[in-house]
Amino acid sequence: MSSENIISFMKSSSLHVANINRLLRNTKSDVLVDYIRSDNTGITVITSKVTQQSDMSIINQYVKNSNNINSLQVEEPHLPKSKSYLKIIGIPFFPHANPQEKLMSNDIETILKQNHIFDNISLASKPRVIKVSLKSDMVIVWLDIWDVQSSNNTKMLINRCFNVGNYIATIRGANMNPGIPQYKNCWKWGHATFSCRIQGAKCVKCNSLHKSEHHREFRWCCKANTKINLPRLETKKGEPCPHSFKCSNCHGDH
Repeated sequence: MSSENIISFMKSSSLHVANINRLLRNTKSDVLVDYIRSDNTGITVITSKVTQQSDMSIINQYVKNSNNINSLQVEEPHLPKSKSYLKIIGIPFFPHANPQEKLMSNDIETILKQNHIFDNISLASKPRVIKVSLKSDMVIVWLDIWDVQSSNNTKMLINRCFNVGNYIATIRGANMNPGIPQYKNCWKWGHATFSCRIQGAKCVKCNSLHKSEHHREFRWCCKANTKINLPRLETKKGEPCPHSFKCSNCHGDH
């Protein structure tokens, strides 16, 4: 579903919940929709029980028939999947002809697309490339993939090998997401959601007490001001904030 469809649909989310529940009751279904949430990839309908195919068809048809929704951009619904974690070993840090060109996440995605053993695998996030050690010329690639509850996709990949140029890479099982957590309410590194002490949310751009998507509505920098020595023009509607702020973690200009 496109971002325009998502925004349009979520404006009346409570009404959609009521309408879908009415349709489900009419079919004598014992499933009810509790609430609807959205992210960059689409909408998630949270139900009181695991839905059957008939329930999913009702919800799917309702979404496609909603006002201001392009039904051609609505993907087929599916039940939620769990994440599984893998690591790939045996890949060099400088695999390219240019000895200064290091391995990047985009390179890994290209490698996976070119290899048939990953044909039915969907990444849950971008691959992470981490050197084995500071002085090593090899890397470990960490993969988060979407999997079914039984982890069949993961089981089929573990201990399999494939070529990366002149090297042979091996897939191993892994524990959950290595690395440093960053909580996306305060944007600080080093702690997860449950340990954050910030009440509410902070803007990732200016670090003020409002959500990032509301930056232009709450922050002075995008509003017009004709009373100062150098009059400031309002940022045009639909354009991102062009102003620079310091990073809340390192106080750098990024």
